[in-house]
Amino acid sequence: MQESALYPCSVVFPLALSALQKGGALLLFTGVLAPLIGLLLRRVGGGWETMGGGPFAILDERPRQRSGGVAPKVDPAIQAAEVRQMLEAKSERQRQRGEKPIDVETETERLLAAGEQPRGDAAMDAELRAEVRQLVVARNERRMREGLEPLDVEAETEKQLADLIGSG
Repeated sequence: MQESALYPCSVVFPLALSALQKGGALLLFTGVLAPLIGLLLRRVGGGWETMGGGPFAILDERPRQRSGGVAPKVDPAIQAAEVRQMLEAKSERQRQRGEKPIDVETETERLLAAGEQPRGDAAMDAELRAEVRQLVVARNERRMREGLEPLDVEAETEKQLADLIGSG
């Protein structure tokens, strides 16, 4: 039997290559053709960016929608109930550890009162107003010692604040 009859033509050619030729073909494919195929698929498909993504992905890198406004107001009754519940749990944990439990009602009142006090710019404004008012009261006392008519404290405080803010 002839050798060409035993093997189809497509099988005979790759087997006929030497080891050096097979290595060169492998390097050509892995070094040139495979990256070109990858780039072509990336350009045509565009699916690399969405691979493993979506709404159920663990590593979802899409930016979250955040409202730029002020946080919504919380119902005071709900806030008080939640504070009381957390303090009761804290008190119970302390009791279980053998420590003195906290007074839930007193601590609730203290925390809720602290939450109502102004913070940030509002607190600074209140502190500034109080300081300017103290200066006006001191000036009034000095005027009265000198025998002059005392000033209206509230009106003078507002005037001083307006001058101070206008000069900044």
